Amino acid sequence: MSPIRSRLADVPAYITRDGSSIRELMHPGVQGNVNQSLAEASVPPGSSTLLHRHQKSEELYHILSGSGRMTLGDEDFDVAPGDTILIPPGIAHCLHNTGDQPLRLLCCCTPAYRHEDTEILQTSLKNT
Repeated sequence: MSPIRSRLADVPAYITRDGSSIRELMHPGVQGNVNQSLAEASVPPGSSTLLHRHQKSEELYHILSGSGRMTLGDEDFDVAPGDTILIPPGIAHCLHNTGDQPLRLLCCCTPAYRHEDTEILQTSLKNT
């Protein structure tokens, strides 16, 4: 079996339902892996993702660069490079970039990310 791989430079970015810019590094619909997806996300300085939740997918966020503030259920906390956050299915969450550079993170979803599994819980961004 040949290795399944992708290269960041070859993966086009798109905007997800929550408003973040995503590059799908590995997804069953493209590469043929089975159980999970891996993406690089970017949130511009001063921007936030919309508050949302996934009914089926468990997510892991791993912060690569930048700084931000995470809302996870009833909690709000700062995030920085090296932090990894578990987002269980059904838990409302969003991410706000509090810095002056893009907030970059890896996002792993199991089962793989699907737009249909994303429920938006706010229609516009709050002033933060």
